[in-house]
Amino acid sequence: MDNQRKVIALGFFDGVHLGHGALLRRVAERARELDAVPCAFTFDRSPAAALTGKTVPLLSGVDDRGLLMRERYGIQEVIVAPFDVMRQMDWQDFVAQYLKKGLGVIHVVAGHDFHFGYRGEGTPQRLAEKCSRLGIGCDIVPKVELDGITVSSTYIRMRVAAGDMEGAARFLGHPHTLSGEVVHGSELGRTLGTPTANLLVPEGVIAPAFGVYATRVFLPGGETRLAVTNVGVRPTVNEDKTAVTVEPWILDYHGDLYGQNIRVEFHTRLRPERKFPSVQALRDAILENARQTRDYFAKL
Repeated sequence: MDNQRKVIALGFFDGVHLGHGALLRRVAERARELDAVPCAFTFDRSPAAALTGKTVPLLSGVDDRGLLMRERYGIQEVIVAPFDVMRQMDWQDFVAQYLKKGLGVIHVVAGHDFHFGYRGEGTPQRLAEKCSRLGIGCDIVPKVELDGITVSSTYIRMRVAAGDMEGAARFLGHPHTLSGEVVHGSELGRTLGTPTANLLVPEGVIAPAFGVYATRVFLPGGETRLAVTNVGVRPTVNEDKTAVTVEPWILDYHGDLYGQNIRVEFHTRLRPERKFPSVQALRDAILENARQTRDYFAKL
């Protein structure tokens, strides 16, 4: 590991919401003061899922977490650690050996509820005390509330699952984002004149409620385009009612994206998913959704 001086935020950072933002902004501030590298530490998988054995659908995969932290908070280095290894580490060794000796950390920022190490024996209070003894700076950041509600990944997942993209964005501090590889689909959209980029959703990441959304798509070269994005099982044309797809029709775009990664920002839900009486009726509805999408973004 390189021993560059680092200021580091500790957490899982699912969704990189406003509560996480309080930690990450503090890291950026301390890094400027101390002439150090602003960093964040996260895990390769959900601690809650690993500890409970239950499925915890995530707001963002590892790549999206890193991207959001870099773009929105100026984090320069994101360290992804294997949770199964870290859960066996003594909490004091985590601070002294892993953070200080291994990573060269000179200042730590953590949330009020951050637990770490073997059996979660590391607490915010223990972290602050250990850092003090080792000559490491430490900030423990209190919870963040909005409208009297604690900002949390759990609450935001509820909003995304309900299709409330505006509500999710208020607590995230940015639109809900999904990234993935474009894969081949049925190509029905091409025959309708509305070709879609079929997105492979990262395993374990939550998809918004079934329906059609006004979205913005970030293409591999950095270009952004508006898109009408369907999330669901395509009941009008799909016999397999279990295969959930995320399919943006990227407006005014002509190009081959197969095998490439794109990022979709969900801004508002235009309508729930429904079965249409004919393919022509489906096409008419998609064209109307395109008009609504253009109008929505024109008013922003």
